[in-house]
Amino acid sequence: METELKRDMKTEARAEAESPSAIEIEAGVENGIKTGKDIEEADSMDKRRQGLMNLIRRVHGMVENTDIEKHRQSQDHIGTILSNTKAIEYREVDISGMYGEWVGVNRAHMKKYVLLHCHGGGYSTGSSLYARTLTSKLAESTSMDVLCFDYRLAPEHPYPAALEDAMQAWNYLMLLGYGARDVIVTGDSAGGNLALALTLKLKEEKRLLPRGIILMSPWTDLTSSGKSFQTKAEADPVLNCAYIDRMVHAYAEGHDLTDSLISPLFGDFEGFPPTYIQVGENEILLSDALRLHRTFIEKNVPVKIDIYPGMWHVFQMSPVKAARAAMDKNAEFIFDVCR
Repeated sequence: METELKRDMKTEARAEAESPSAIEIEAGVENGIKTGKDIEEADSMDKRRQGLMNLIRRVHGMVENTDIEKHRQSQDHIGTILSNTKAIEYREVDISGMYGEWVGVNRAHMKKYVLLHCHGGGYSTGSSLYARTLTSKLAESTSMDVLCFDYRLAPEHPYPAALEDAMQAWNYLMLLGYGARDVIVTGDSAGGNLALALTLKLKEEKRLLPRGIILMSPWTDLTSSGKSFQTKAEADPVLNCAYIDRMVHAYAEGHDLTDSLISPLFGDFEGFPPTYIQVGENEILLSDALRLHRTFIEKNVPVKIDIYPGMWHVFQMSPVKAARAAMDKNAEFIFDVCR
């Protein structure tokens, strides 16, 4: 499976990257199509994207398993395959009994600022190992160290275990001597939820907030009330409503799903730090990102959102051109807020 997966993903990624007719993604909007040639090129691009979507469905099918332990093991296996590079150094760290991992480039790099990454996985799967598909790219694109941590997972450890562990990771950075303004919090999917919940918790405790936040396909509303749960149900190659319902049940059963520390969309974001949101056009969590963006604007939070055409949930993990462009955008945001 490993050889086949690598070969298929590299082939699809190469086709996308080398194609002279690829439509560049800038600020989440496709360039205008005006000529017959452009229309042919757009059709060709659509076919390639569809091929990528089918491949993602295959890969996700290999990973997903009703046996949650096997699901977690498959994710770790994928993380090992896709993060095998000598350019990145991974260092284990004990965070008061919780496993953590420092991810950094094997070259001179900036130490003043640090990224705290909250991994995704619906609060029931995921790990620092699986997150290497993102943390290694974040470290490489920014030349900054990234700390990822293995928070306790549901259903064995439902809410608020993950949030407690995120606070533990935050406190660990403070004890190392970092200030809140030295930290950028990043998160994908459920990790985006956790990044927001962590910042809301810090605000609730009247503590200093991070310098900035980056959210990739954030899961912000566990009530699943966004329109894209219906409008993108057929297009999404990764998530479906049944899966989301299982994750909600495992993580937050018996709790008020509109609690802002469970569904951050309903939080009070006044005074929040600058935030950058990335989301794929073809994912059921599109509304989660769009509604969060609108809420931030209403609260005068400095915020930017990019919607990537033809992309899927946390596409940044994949070896495709749009993922590289997205990581460059993440780095631009970080460099901007760290000026």
